[in-house]
Amino acid sequence: MRFAPERPLGRAVSTHPRAGDSAGNQARVCGFPRAHTVRAERRPFSVRNVQTFLTFLLVVVLVLGVNTILWSSVGVVRLIRARMSRDLPPSAPIPLRTDVAVMIAAKDEALVISETLRSARRQLPAANLFVVSDGSTDDTAAIARLFGASVLELSPNRGKAGAIIAGLEHFEIARRFPLVLLLDADTQLAPDYFDTGLPLFDSPEVVAVAGFASTTDEPRDQTLVGKILGAYRQRAYIAVQYLHKFGQAARAVNAISIVPGFASMYRTGILAHIDIAADGLTIEDYNMTFEVHAKRLGRIAFRPGAAVAYTQDPETVHDYVKQLRRWNLGFWQTVQRHGFHLRTFWVALTLLIVELVTSSLLMILFLPILIVLLSSTVVGGSAIDPGGVTLVFADVVPPGLLVLGVLLPDYALTVFAAVAVRRPLYLLWGLAFPLVRIVDAGICLRSLADAFFHTSSGVWQSPSRREAHRQS
Repeated sequence: MRFAPERPLGRAVSTHPRAGDSAGNQARVCGFPRAHTVRAERRPFSVRNVQTFLTFLLVVVLVLGVNTILWSSVGVVRLIRARMSRDLPPSAPIPLRTDVAVMIAAKDEALVISETLRSARRQLPAANLFVVSDGSTDDTAAIARLFGASVLELSPNRGKAGAIIAGLEHFEIARRFPLVLLLDADTQLAPDYFDTGLPLFDSPEVVAVAGFASTTDEPRDQTLVGKILGAYRQRAYIAVQYLHKFGQAARAVNAISIVPGFASMYRTGILAHIDIAADGLTIEDYNMTFEVHAKRLGRIAFRPGAAVAYTQDPETVHDYVKQLRRWNLGFWQTVQRHGFHLRTFWVALTLLIVELVTSSLLMILFLPILIVLLSSTVVGGSAIDPGGVTLVFADVVPPGLLVLGVLLPDYALTVFAAVAVRRPLYLLWGLAFPLVRIVDAGICLRSLADAFFHTSSGVWQSPSRREAHRQS
């Protein structure tokens, strides 16, 4: 019996494709049909890779901060909307320079107050300048009179907040002027401070304009520590004001947590509703800002590059720690005083507080954790660590990943600041900034604890002053 030839059961796979043949399109070899391409097996899903990436992402977010990501995004939206509506007229008349009274509360500020008054005098008549010498023992009052300022001398001193209240009442500022600029004695106004700041009062609902802080240009003989601290402070100003504050000042949000007392403007009509010299607070500007929100007095305006002023920052570690502790203590005391409310500002404040605490803990624990991770290569599995706990920890958070997650985003902020102010040397000083951040973190948490046990009479605690140099 004859049988028909059997059909092949399957197609052969060519193991010797011709040169030039494309994958999946091999020519017949030795009479066999065209072969299918052998596909490489996909690598199995790696849980460890995902875990590593998520750990890195978590560290980056903790270092940069959810607030930075959130408010930067809001700021971008605000910038786009502003460009689209730039031709819209203001809903209220823009105040004039002569509508502004400048109030300076000072104690023993003879070294710096001359340049401060000169910067104001170039933009306003002398009749708009008011100085309260709060128990000064130097020539502060005499220098102020040389510039034509009206001077009130107090003895004994009442503290900065008390001096401000005394000046407002004595000179009847609220009756005579629609606006008041609260100016520190060591702060110089940019030449266009009022040209850029007054237009922000473009709506009746705007009751305060937060000044844009920038550190002063220091002489070339400044110490290395002073240069690093100054650059670090300038980076902080840039990061907070560009990446946080601009978004927080959006009309629909109004979540700015501080109108800094160094050089900011208020409508005088709301000052009677603000407890400027509240008991038990180290500083007054946080409380004044919280009062605006708590009593729904209006909106706080802010824009980078508007209402710019230059302020002296500490040059020594001692003065830096002293000033930062005072600022942090004042913040936590104000939070404790006002509590929380179901409003946008307090939701944003809660997010800020959570981030301050978590990021501070991360920075404080950074070096100890890094030491433990690096030591795992030595003691892991040994008699010192028979269970291999350090190896497991290092497997979850590799040392290199931790270093990159902390230092990379931190240095990115330094690059951003260096570009913003056009100072390449910041790229060098920035190598030391993580150490300063660790100091900041310790002060933040220490001040949080002190806020529950420490009260203040508001007495002056200014850092050491240096002779002021005129800013361009």
